[in-house]
Amino acid sequence: MSSLMELEHLVQAEINQRREEGCDVTGVEQKFYALTEKSCAALEGLLGELEGLSPKVDFPYVEPSILGEIRASRPRGPRRMKVDLSDKELYDRIYGAWLGRCAGCLLGKPVEGWSREKIEGYLKLARAYPLQKYFPLISQVPEEYSIHSAGKRCTLGNIQQMVRDDDTDYTILGLHILEEHGLDFTTEDMAEEWLTHLPYRQVYTAERAAYKNLVNGIHPPASAQYRNPYREWIGAQIRADMWGYVTPGMPEWGAELAFRDASLSHVKNGVYGEMFVSAMLSAAFVANDIEEIVEVGLSEIPEGSRLAEVMRDTMRWSGEFADWREAWSRVMEKDGHYHPVHTINNAAMVLLGLLYGKGDYERGVTISVMGGLDTDCNGATAGSILGATLGAKALPEKWVNPLNDRIESFVLGFNNSRISDLAKRTFKIAKEVLEGE
Repeated sequence: MSSLMELEHLVQAEINQRREEGCDVTGVEQKFYALTEKSCAALEGLLGELEGLSPKVDFPYVEPSILGEIRASRPRGPRRMKVDLSDKELYDRIYGAWLGRCAGCLLGKPVEGWSREKIEGYLKLARAYPLQKYFPLISQVPEEYSIHSAGKRCTLGNIQQMVRDDDTDYTILGLHILEEHGLDFTTEDMAEEWLTHLPYRQVYTAERAAYKNLVNGIHPPASAQYRNPYREWIGAQIRADMWGYVTPGMPEWGAELAFRDASLSHVKNGVYGEMFVSAMLSAAFVANDIEEIVEVGLSEIPEGSRLAEVMRDTMRWSGEFADWREAWSRVMEKDGHYHPVHTINNAAMVLLGLLYGKGDYERGVTISVMGGLDTDCNGATAGSILGATLGAKALPEKWVNPLNDRIESFVLGFNNSRISDLAKRTFKIAKEVLEGE
């Protein structure tokens, strides 16, 4: 893509992002579409105008990106919960979270980016609807139902290990930074970790924009904002897990670690998504009730944010409709305008799985995936929370046995690791955290 085409795409994406943030983009948008001949200079000027916009005075949401301000605008919450687990039980929960995340990610990977309707159509062709196992691979299907080559390794009967995926790369990277820097790591430490352990072409959207900024000497928090119209997309939300794994019963601390990580590449709801999931994972080691876990997660993000509003809506609709697809329709009617890899709509898919699954691993991950959008991310997040709640021993064999306790990764030094070994290393840190309290 030429620099002119890149700039044109950037302006279009930034117009949409600024609109979602509550800014009046009418003037800039009119200028953009009125350009008879687009030039780099003209597009640069429009980007400058967009960067100077502020949310309208009547924008109904409160969405800070500074930790102190986030905490000042959150609702009441437990902050610290009593953990009553033996070492054996704690390890089983952490191992369950790792396995649950991997299996959920694998489940969603063949249909990543598909709509709910397309997924349903494929499964009906395979006579496998509703989903109860990994996706079957159909030998001959209409072209629109063709599974991409990487996804075929994640289909029923073709799984040999957890294949490489950015959803699990970031979990591994989180473990590495904790082993190298401890719980006091900074956002700058995380930036260095990306540059030394992650290939540039294996990060996407907001992460790629932030990575490029880092290479060009733009440090956090500016790395999250400069020419990054993806700064509220799902990339930070999928990086939440390690922070929750090592802070069992400490949702406030888990959310703080998530904030430090998210601030490298995201702002506002992009940051809240990671804090929300991390806090839920911290709570999952203590609470067995899914709604309680969700409430703890919501207690760590601004009450007046768009993400909190959509999560409240999703909880309400799940109480009104017996069929998850009815609640899904309500979510999409109100929030279907967000990009398919945005934080907000995908968090709703995770919540649908958790709420309608009612603590059942299989039902939770399959609903999260059948909802469509960023299916591998949503299956991974739902699976991680349910795995932490249930523990490894309680996870169905048909979901975990195909993993063969192996995980591929592009994180330098971690390819072909044993999942159980990663869980043991995670347990060691979590144990130290608990003993230090």
